[in-house]
Amino acid sequence: MVVADSQSRETGTVLRLRGPLDFKCRLDSTDALLVHRLISSTFETLRSRVKSESCVLAVCDSPVIIWPNRGVHVTPEEITPDSKCGDIHQWIQTDEQESVGKRSAKKKGRKSAAASVINLRLMMETTTIGPASAPILSRTVQKSHFLSTALPVDCVVRITCNDTIKDAFERLLEALTHQLHEMEKVTLQHMKGTTLLVPEPLHFLLPEPAGLVTVVYPAGVPDSQLEAQRQELHQQFELPHDWPYFKRANAYHFPNEPYKDGYLRNPHLVLTHPTLDDGKVYLVQGIYSYHHYMQDHVDDNGWGCAYRSLQTICSWFQQQGFTERPVPTHKEIQQALVDVGDKQASFVGSRQWIGSIEVQAVLNQLLEVTSKIMFVSQGSELASKGRELANHFLTEGTPIMIGGGVLAHTILGVSWSETSGQICYLILDPHYTGAEDLQVITDKGWCGWKGPDFWDQTAYYNLCLPQRPKTI
Repeated sequence: MVVADSQSRETGTVLRLRGPLDFKCRLDSTDALLVHRLISSTFETLRSRVKSESCVLAVCDSPVIIWPNRGVHVTPEEITPDSKCGDIHQWIQTDEQESVGKRSAKKKGRKSAAASVINLRLMMETTTIGPASAPILSRTVQKSHFLSTALPVDCVVRITCNDTIKDAFERLLEALTHQLHEMEKVTLQHMKGTTLLVPEPLHFLLPEPAGLVTVVYPAGVPDSQLEAQRQELHQQFELPHDWPYFKRANAYHFPNEPYKDGYLRNPHLVLTHPTLDDGKVYLVQGIYSYHHYMQDHVDDNGWGCAYRSLQTICSWFQQQGFTERPVPTHKEIQQALVDVGDKQASFVGSRQWIGSIEVQAVLNQLLEVTSKIMFVSQGSELASKGRELANHFLTEGTPIMIGGGVLAHTILGVSWSETSGQICYLILDPHYTGAEDLQVITDKGWCGWKGPDFWDQTAYYNLCLPQRPKTI
């Protein structure tokens, strides 16, 4: 089920190989033992194919093609088996260079040598060199069951730019062969009669030293039915049993893949941390989406800031795998408050504000997430809450919603000095109304570090601190 790559996530480059492998198997019997033998035989045939000379690996967005089992034959001729893997980068065309020729592409490649992922396509040559022969057709009348599907191969290995192409691609082929073994195990384990569940490889980035790990799950089987497998994985990698590291929602999102929903993820990661004397930084753990005014074709400018902060929090719980429920809309948030008896039915569809207490109620109603409420009688007191906020990000790691006066914000972290008491707050501002432009959002401070004077010193504030469920 598992392929582990223990090299540090901070070094080297990832080779990622994807492509469908046709799986075709004729079952002449429904006997379980015979079916399993035929399935295993088909997988063995596939493993033989990827070890054959017909296996071809094409580097995406480049002219580079590699035959790993032909003495690592490579085109263009400038690349040899002993070339360094870093040389591949100069042949990869990026979006900015679509209109640039090969010569300047090579120049640009030096600029993009820090690219972290080299994507490859798995292909098979269908023709061979040799004398042509006439096709022979035969017809057999026989009752049988034919299985046909495309196996979604997706394997990764971490390399350094100084590794030779020969060594790196030998490792990649080993990983591919191992993944086919894991796919076979999962297929046989979840086979029901002659119904085949497609094995699905997923990658998970675990805390060091584990690094990038690949797990094969049966497609179509929900996470709720795979808890036993996750228990085994947590034990294997010595992970705590209070975070769903191996739920599908936690699958690693490669940096060159855009999110399809259009929301920005973790815009705070591009920011420079403030420097405080003897200060430490405590941040939200995991991934969230930035939700703000005017998104989703909803004009909530002037009244929807707490709704957007709540949506950001819900996105955190969804993307860490604590819930499968989609981020709620404004109306779904309002209906939840009606359902718990906090609001009248006329509240649904209105433009009325909500605050921290309502955010707490909705999280409990929709996600079954409990929250702590921190009351601050005036904004000047927030500077004394550094220890509580730092402890929250250390132990829970969830975004915090803060409401005061008529404004709501999301706190993503604090920089706090235990000795001096100095504190800065990492704020995600839901009042932004522009496009999903990371540079504008960070340059203009819509996501940024703020000092204690950011808060209204005389207004009271309520903070909603969501508590993370302890589950896998």
